[in-house]
Amino acid sequence: MASENGCGLCKISVDNIGVKKGSDVILSDVSFHLHCGELTAVIGVNGAGKTTLVKSVLGEIQHEGSVGFESHNGEKLNKITIGYVPQRLDFDRSAPVSVEDFLLLGRTSNPVCFLRNKKISAQLDEALEAVGCLELKNRKLGELSGGELQRVMLVNALYPLPELLILDEPVSGVDAQGSEKFYEAILNLKHNYHMAIAMVSHDLEIVREYADNVILINKTVLKSGPAKEVFESEEFKKVFFTVPEKGAF
Repeated sequence: MASENGCGLCKISVDNIGVKKGSDVILSDVSFHLHCGELTAVIGVNGAGKTTLVKSVLGEIQHEGSVGFESHNGEKLNKITIGYVPQRLDFDRSAPVSVEDFLLLGRTSNPVCFLRNKKISAQLDEALEAVGCLELKNRKLGELSGGELQRVMLVNALYPLPELLILDEPVSGVDAQGSEKFYEAILNLKHNYHMAIAMVSHDLEIVREYADNVILINKTVLKSGPAKEVFESEEFKKVFFTVPEKGAF
C-alpha cells in the first residue's frame, strides 16, 4: 500500500444518470464530478435515490447516462479500481475467522490456514496500520465492535489500492468513538494516497465536519458544491428544515 505522488486518475464524471423501476423514476438526469484528494458526500432524505446512485456508479444496476474516468493529462480511462465499504457485513459471528483470515481471502489463492506469505503479511500489516487497526489483526471477526468491523471492511476495500473509494452509510449504528476513528482513517487516506472518496451519509454533522464537497439529491441533483455553500443554500433548507403546513397530517 505504498503511497505515490498522486495517482493517474484526475476525475470521475457522472453524466445524466437515470434509473427507472417500472413507471417509477428513481433517479433522473443526475450529473456531477468527483476529484482525487477530495471527500464528496451525497446527502438527501430517505428515498432520495442515494443507494441507487451508488449502485449505478458501481455498475451493479442498469441505468441511463454514463460514468467516465479521466487522467491528469485529459486521457479517457476505460476502467479504474473502485473500493467499496457497504453499510454492514452479514456473516456468521460464531465462525472462528480472524481479521487476518478475512483479509487474506482476497489476497492469496492458498488456503488461509496454511503458512502465511511473508510479503503478503507485511502488506496486510501496512494496510491495517494505515487505517489505525493493526491491533485487531488476530481478533476474531465476530468479536469486533461495530466501529472496529467497519475499519476492517475499510482495509478490505483498499486492496488493490483504489482510485475511487465509495462509502455507503459506513458508520450507521456505530458509536461516537468508533465513528471518529473511522473518519480519522478516511482523512489519512485522502491526504496520503490522493484517492477520490464518495460517501453516502444521513449524518449531517459528520458531513459538515469531514466533507470537502456535498451533493444534495432528491431523485435529481438539487445542489452541489463546497460543503459550506450547500449547507447554506435555500435548496438544503427546503429539504431538511421545511415545516409542514398546519393540518397537513
